[in-house]
Amino acid sequence: MKNILKITIVVAFLFSLSSCWGDKSKPNYQYMPDMYKSVGYETYTENPNFSNGMTSQLPVEGTIARGDVPYEYENTNEGYDAAKLDLKNPLELTEANLDNGKKMFDIYCISCHGKAGAGDGVLVQREKILGIPNYKDRDITEGSIYHVIMHGRNTMGSHSSQLTTKERWQVTMYVQQLRTELLK
Repeated sequence: MKNILKITIVVAFLFSLSSCWGDKSKPNYQYMPDMYKSVGYETYTENPNFSNGMTSQLPVEGTIARGDVPYEYENTNEGYDAAKLDLKNPLELTEANLDNGKKMFDIYCISCHGKAGAGDGVLVQREKILGIPNYKDRDITEGSIYHVIMHGRNTMGSHSSQLTTKERWQVTMYVQQLRTELLK
């Protein structure tokens, strides 16, 4: 019995020493190589792992993509009119909201609408874009301003991808303040 124990210890010791020998630049044996190198499927190819056979799966019903906020008003004239009448700013009128609204306005809007919202931005002065309205000449509400930021209107494109929901409402708040100052 003592001899078997000694032989087992010697074999284990030799086996552990043998693991140190060999070429260090080459990898050792891999057990379960599929764990190291998985089978890659192209996005739109067939895939036997799913019941519908598609690699690219549809999102779960009822889910919303990250950063995508549902907006129930369509990009139509009827949607614009409905937003103009019904949509209200959920944010409280605070100095912090107005300050951030001004910052976002200065980044995204000032080049066309101008510093005071008179439609005299740099791009209008250089005649790159024409027909930018003066805020005092338009019958706008917080709902219509938000809707235009979301979907765009006429030559203005959508800014929904550049601004978060909160920032859109802050810009809306600031545009209303500019309009009030222009109407004085």
